[in-house]
Amino acid sequence: QVQLVESGGGSVQTGASLRLACESSGRTFSSYAMGWFRQAPGKEREFVAGINWSGKTTNYADSVRGRFTISRDNTKNTVYLQMDSLRPENTAVYYCTGDQTQYRSGNAISTQTVYGYWGRGTQVTISA
Repeated sequence: QVQLVESGGGSVQTGASLRLACESSGRTFSSYAMGWFRQAPGKEREFVAGINWSGKTTNYADSVRGRFTISRDNTKNTVYLQMDSLRPENTAVYYCTGDQTQYRSGNAISTQTVYGYWGRGTQVTISA
């Protein structure tokens, strides 16, 4: 049974940084792409960042590119999202997600439909 558990959310002020972590269990973590999505109140869930199985390829939403960094530690079965220069519009519940197919790379890791496993989410709140 695949489980994804997020941590690291919180409430900070504009311009601050947060680092989210997501620990995976139940399968061979290093074989699967991982992603972060978010959902703000009243909005649909949207892609934030993705990383392929090896960590060599990353994709970002235009709105976060240059401020957010996704990384993974396959020895710890953990994917991270470093968020810098946070803005109020980044307020959302952030979800960790795992691909359904092994060894995927490329633009597909930006697509919600490739992901079959989801964490419960962690709240990130940015105040002005």
